[in-house]
Formats: sequence, structure tokens, C-alpha cells
Amino acid sequence: MTDYAARRTMMVDAQVRPSDVTKFPIIEAMLAVPREVFVPRDRKEAAYLGENVSLGGNRVLLEPRTLAKMLDALDIQPDELVLDLGAAQGYSAAVISRFAEAVIAVEEQEDLVADSQQILSDLGADNVVLHDAKLAEGAPEHGPYDVILVEGGVAFLPDAITDQLKEGGRIAVLFLEGHLGEVRLGYKVDGKVSWRFSFNAGAPVLPGFERHSAFTL
Repeated sequence: MTDYAARRTMMVDAQVRPSDVTKFPIIEAMLAVPREVFVPRDRKEAAYLGENVSLGGNRVLLEPRTLAKMLDALDIQPDELVLDLGAAQGYSAAVISRFAEAVIAVEEQEDLVADSQQILSDLGADNVVLHDAKLAEGAPEHGPYDVILVEGGVAFLPDAITDQLKEGGRIAVLFLEGHLGEVRLGYKVDGKVSWRFSFNAGAPVLPGFERHSAFTL
């Protein structure tokens, strides 16, 4: 029988801590949440590898390093409301739920969220609300948000997403240019988001976040 607890410890010690992720709530959450229950049955053995795990339909579970570094940069506080876009089967939401006040987890791909509510309930993540909607629309009815996490590649970020961020809030996005990607952290000040580079990473572009070519005659 696979010792997934030992693999979680190895994941944190070999992938997360060496990536300068030192905030204890993140470390504790990633040690506690069973990543293997949030991936398809035939990919459980890949759940703790240092790479994105395919979930089908050009969607992935972000590699542990990428997620951990995004969360470290966002510095989520216990009294903050988080919008988790592209939550898939709920792993990130389960992690964030352990150190945020509440998480609104948005997913549009039905097969990914079929068992999510039961899994999250079994883990005691009662402060996570699953929201079925187009990812690019977010969940304005539950906002505005202190923090927004976009879990996948973005070629174009709709204003509808940044509009849901509170004044003074933070957003982490993996922007893609071709096959290259960089995570940027945005801060909303005076109604506008200013960005700074955080680190390099990669993931497929999320549906609704593709760059649309302008129509020309």
C-alpha cells in the first residue's frame, strides 16, 4: 500500500521548502491535505511529483511548487475571503481553507467537481463554497474578495475578474507568452491593479482566458 503521508512530507521537504516557501500555515496545510484524493484514480501515483498533473480536458492540478509559491506571495490572512478560479476537484481550496476565513471555489468543468463537495466535506473544509460558473466570470455575487488566485495559464485577464478584487486586495496570475509563463502578483490601488514579477512557471491556458485576435478587414 502506498504511504501517501510519507509522500506528502517528501513533497514539502523536496519541492516546497527549497522554493523559499517558509510560511508555516502553508507548510502545515500542504502536509495535512491529501493531494491524492483530488486527482483521477489512474493518476494517484503522480499526485506528489514535481510537475503539473493532468486532469483531462487540457486542465491540470498545478505542481506543488507553483501553488505553494503563489500562496506564499499572496500571504493570505485568517480574516480574508479568497476567490479560487479554476479550482478543479478542490485541492487548492482545501489547502487555502486551512488559513483563510472562507474560499469561493469556481469551476465550470462538471466532471472535475462531481465528487468535490463530498471530498471537501470529509476533510472538514466547511468554509469552502463550490460555485459552478464560467471561470472568466468569477463569482461577483460572493465578492468583493481580499485575494484572488487564478489556477492555470492566462493569456488575457478579463476586467470582470479584477473588478471583483477589493481595494487593497491581491491577485496571483500565471501569465503566458507562447510557452513561457511568469507568475505576477497584482495589488489593487485606487481602482487599478499594478503588477510585479514573482517567479516563472507553466500551465495550460484556462478556458475563457485565451487571447482573442482582433478582427481586421
